[in-house]
Order: sequence, then structure tokens, then C-alpha cells
Amino acid sequence: MKEMILSNGVKIPCFGYGTFRLSDEESCVKGIRDAVETGYRLIDTASFYKNEEIVGRGIRKCGLPREELFITTKVWASERGYKPTLESFETSMKKLGLEYLDLFLIHWPTSEARFPDWEELNRGSWQALTELYKQGRVRSIGVSNFLEHHLKALMETEIRPMVNQLEIHPGYPQLEIMDYCQKNGIVVEAWSPLGRQRVAEEELLVSLAEKYGRTVSQICLRWCVQHGTIPIPKTSRRERMEENLNVFDFEITDEDMAAIDAMPECGWSGEHPDTVPF
Repeated sequence: MKEMILSNGVKIPCFGYGTFRLSDEESCVKGIRDAVETGYRLIDTASFYKNEEIVGRGIRKCGLPREELFITTKVWASERGYKPTLESFETSMKKLGLEYLDLFLIHWPTSEARFPDWEELNRGSWQALTELYKQGRVRSIGVSNFLEHHLKALMETEIRPMVNQLEIHPGYPQLEIMDYCQKNGIVVEAWSPLGRQRVAEEELLVSLAEKYGRTVSQICLRWCVQHGTIPIPKTSRRERMEENLNVFDFEITDEDMAAIDAMPECGWSGEHPDTVPF
């Protein structure tokens, strides 16, 4: 598995396995085992997914030593602020059954539209992550779904975010925030890198898949990789895991990358960090 290096020198796999909606033990444990056997080393979960306990069991049963895996979880929006974030971390660690975490993220920013003290709440959560990082309980810290105005206050703190996990895929590239993060040393992870069904049916992507002798999913994932992001697709099917990971032996031309960048909006989840109802 290829790796990237975070701003603090920690190595992170450049491809991840997402566990969202893997809620029953059999499929989750098997999914993690299949992913590890296929070559994945980054396992991504969150308290919101309600599966940290079974993800933890999958990690213990996957056949690899803990230090060979890169485990991520996230604090949910209902646990905003300094103390709730620390409490959420302890709960997640107990459920996962881990002694340390490789990456801990704030799942969603607090927005001005819903909270008058939104910046203070974000700073409080970030203070908690910073303390956990300094204590060595977390190897790296970051955020998810933060746009530039959400990041501003955190960029002025002692320790800046090392990762920002964003919804990124053809039809919803978020090029502006991607560029901002990369210029400021923040590694970008791409959640939902395949988008929704509309993306798979997009004429441009279908034609490019034929041109490169690949699937539409592989074109989407390769596009993410060439933009310097870490895609985190999710699937319970081993053959799809193998297909998704098989994107490092071809390259999309600059012209075709630009065409994908310019696609009309499609496949977006509809979740914007300033308007989500939480």
C-alpha cells in the first residue's frame, strides 16, 4: 500500500476502507478481513456509524498486528465542545478496544447558522483533540467536512489540522477547499468518492472508462488519487475491493482530468456543512 506523509511526519495509507452502514457483525468482520487481505491498511469508522464495537472485533480478527493498521474514528456533532469531545473519545476507544488511535476527526463543523458561539465550540473540540495528541493517545488529528471559514480559527492554534475528510467525487469536486487544504499542509481524504448512482451513469465517465479499459468506479478513484486525495470507498464485496484498489497502474491525461473537473454537479449527498440540521 502506497503512503502519504502528514504534516507531523506520520505515514498514512493513500487508500482507505470505509465501514459506513456495515452494521452487522458478520458483514463487518468479514469486510475488514477481506479488505486487509486485499491490501487495505486504513480502516475508517465513526461514532455516528454505530459500529465501533464490531469494527474493533474485525480489527482484532483480521490477522494483522495492530501497528500495521491505520485506524480512524470521529466525534459526532452532538458531542461538540471540549469536555463532550473528550468523553466521546473515551467511549469510542472502549468500543474499539484500542490503546491508541491513528487518526481522530471532528466529524462536522459547528456552523454560524445554528450556533452563535460556533467558533468557540469548534475551538473547544479542537482543544480536546490537541490534548489527546500531545498525550500520545492519538497519532494524528484532523477534521471532516470543514470549509475554509470553519478552518480559519483552527489554523491559528498551536497544532493545525493534519487531515480534512470531505465529500469529493466527480460531479462534486470541491476544488477550492481541496486546494486550500493542500496549500496549507492538510491532507485531504475523499469520502463517498464514487458519489451516487447518477455519477456512474454520467456519459463522460462512461466514455472515459471505455477509453482507458477500466470501470467507471476506477476512473472516479483514479481521479481522486491524481488530485492528491485519499479515497475511502466502502463495499462489502471482495471483488469490488480488489477493483477499487486497482487504480495505480494507469494515469488519466490532464485534458481528461480537466473535463472531469468541469462536469455538472451530480451525485452529491445534499449535505452541506453550513446547512446540515445537526
